[in-house]
Amino acid sequence: MPEASTAARPSLATLIGTRPPLIPVLHVENPDHAEPLAEALVGGGLVALEVTLRSAAALAVIGRMRKAFPDAVIGVGTVTRPEHFAQARDAGAQFAVSPALTDRLAAASLDVAMPFIAGAVTPSEMLAAREHGFHELKFFPAEFFGGIGALKHVLPLFPDLRFCPTGGVGDGNLVDFLAVPNCFAVGGAWLAPRDVIEKADWRDIASRAKRAVGIYDSRPKK
Repeated sequence: MPEASTAARPSLATLIGTRPPLIPVLHVENPDHAEPLAEALVGGGLVALEVTLRSAAALAVIGRMRKAFPDAVIGVGTVTRPEHFAQARDAGAQFAVSPALTDRLAAASLDVAMPFIAGAVTPSEMLAAREHGFHELKFFPAEFFGGIGALKHVLPLFPDLRFCPTGGVGDGNLVDFLAVPNCFAVGGAWLAPRDVIEKADWRDIASRAKRAVGIYDSRPKK
């Protein structure tokens, strides 16, 4: 079993900075959709885009998005195998996301200089992730595993952990999620659903991005 590493790891929250922490999860089958899709989302006010490895076109899409929009933060999702890290890095990915965490994934993530947002939904998984040095975690599927209430319950246990919930997040609750102190971002397919991407309805996607950013911008300030 690989030894855990508590060395400081790159931070996705730092890459996002002060920009809207809303991350569309993108299933893209056609590489030619890369540029217009990114244009719709970035033009709508988003900065961090996650392209999931659920399609054979994903790596090509990441490369094309990076080339066309160098100021955006393009990441890879659904990382489930150690070799995915090098493949994503070589394609130009700037962060990686997985629905879970294993010792092999944790070890492989050390070979690439990018944030890795590993999945954890139970206290045991969260503690294991922290022991590997991860402090930014994916909480998926958020709705199924207790959503906002669950995040509030684990805050006193692990005050140094921050989460990006996906699965059940949308315009109606993104502000509520982001109001929880241990939530650093939210993500989901609602910003660019697969069927809308496949119809190449970039106007709809741009509208979705602008609406979500507007909701975020109008949230009560702390």
